[in-house]
Amino acid sequence: MSNKPGALYVVATPIGNLEDMSPRALRVLSEADLVAAEDTRHSATLLRHFGIARPVVAVHEHNERMKVHELLRKLSAGQSIALISDAGTPLISDPGFNLVRAALAGGIPVVPIPGPCAAIAALSASGLPSDRFTFEGFPPAKATARRAKFEDLRADPRTLIFYESAHRIAESLEDMAAVFGRDRASVLARELTKQFETLRSTALGELSDWVRSDPNQQRGEMVVLVHGASQEAAQQVDAHADKVLRVLLAALPLKQAAALAAQITGVKKNLLYSHGLGLAESSGPRSAGRDHKE
Repeated sequence: MSNKPGALYVVATPIGNLEDMSPRALRVLSEADLVAAEDTRHSATLLRHFGIARPVVAVHEHNERMKVHELLRKLSAGQSIALISDAGTPLISDPGFNLVRAALAGGIPVVPIPGPCAAIAALSASGLPSDRFTFEGFPPAKATARRAKFEDLRADPRTLIFYESAHRIAESLEDMAAVFGRDRASVLARELTKQFETLRSTALGELSDWVRSDPNQQRGEMVVLVHGASQEAAQQVDAHADKVLRVLLAALPLKQAAALAAQITGVKKNLLYSHGLGLAESSGPRSAGRDHKE
């Protein structure tokens, strides 16, 4: 290879459209001593399409830690390894972190071969602010943990980017609408670069209703983007005020909890009260019922 031997190449591959495969990625894959793939069957199809015949080894979430020492020995012996995932850029909600970290710790060069990434592709076409954003990967599968995760991000002013599976997209969007607010701007990017590519930009409540009513929108690979919290909300109901209010709500009705939290944090009582209503709505009837006793 023209590059130094004994390097780990982190190679991005298409997320759908094979025309997105870069010439550099093709060269690195065709010249590597070994291809480390998340799914060897999936990658075999990709390599065969481009006429690349190289040894392939499986490196996925269940065996990565066990494979690291074996692959490090090969790298230390001067072999080059190309790491790929099923689609897109490795390590972005895909395996590879342990291998990359071990290679760096062992003084082995790690070379990025940039290319497709569903999160960045979606952001670039979303129309949402892209100067500051946070990639949150897949939300928790369980409803309670998922809503808690969204609550933690409720006041975040950055654009939020999530991946979501087809069989959970409807429930996840409903939880987002309940926690972030039905009027919060959002985008669903589905099946990017593929035949049925869809980008829908609308308020979260409308997006949730649309996906729930159309089974076709519950298929394929999903990226969900949510506009960050307004500057006022982010500044005035910060993480500290949110925590104080939550603690007080465990023992007091919302009106009293908001008033006491205002004294403790200096945040306006009406903002804390509105924030508490959102917390009650997202946590279900039990919390909401406490406030009817005031």
